[in-house]
Amino acid sequence: MESPHGAGVGAEDFGLKGPRGWAFRHVGFSAPPGALVAIEGPSGSGRTCLLLALTGRMRATEGSARVGGLELPRKAAPVRRIAALGPVPGVSELDPAFTVGEHLRERALLQGRYGASLRTLLRPRAERRATARARIDAALEAAGLDTAALPKAERTSVRDLERLEALRLSVALALIGTPRLLALDDTDLKLSPAERADAWELLRSIAASGTTVLAVCSEAPEDALTVRTTPVAEEALPKSAAEDYPTAPTTEKETADAIAEAGRA
Repeated sequence: MESPHGAGVGAEDFGLKGPRGWAFRHVGFSAPPGALVAIEGPSGSGRTCLLLALTGRMRATEGSARVGGLELPRKAAPVRRIAALGPVPGVSELDPAFTVGEHLRERALLQGRYGASLRTLLRPRAERRATARARIDAALEAAGLDTAALPKAERTSVRDLERLEALRLSVALALIGTPRLLALDDTDLKLSPAERADAWELLRSIAASGTTVLAVCSEAPEDALTVRTTPVAEEALPKSAAEDYPTAPTTEKETADAIAEAGRA
């Protein structure tokens, strides 16, 4: 019986083909609930596409995957309900014009409105506000973000946050919905070695609490279950496929194009 909180994740011969070729292909792994899974690879190797496919945001074109016992791509909508995105460029980004508090209150409001039961919605407003605040505080604690230590506390603008602080805020926003799976992109981007160590320690603590973590990175820590992605070589494709899709995504723009095309499929 799977944990009622963390979601086990696995894939078999999983692949996604975009307009320029295979974003990723032949991915296979199995991770238990509460695991820390690192998707490691160079930029343009399909890391983000794999992350989005495993969270039900993109539709794979080959093979299968399971998240929390739900089969992908057939059960993409239920998977989206149990999987929350941290920072993913172009998909779930912080608004630099918002303050920290505005982001937190907006996410708690949306969670309370769309993720709550009818009984919860009928509770008195003061009780709903107290519940929302409790969710925010629990998420901030889990993400290790002390808003009192920020220059203007929760009134601090997102544009004034350091990279690691912004990462913690994005994680906190995702955790407000108490997901079974947390997924985030570019985990170690623009972080110093010390900050990178802090980021991985944060994700370890979240996994240890029971939430499964999927994290895209350029270099995985030794204790993570590592799934490696590499650009798919044209020679690996059947001749007809190579003619239709002459090159696999190798740049950030081409990967973005693949994401957009797959989202329309």
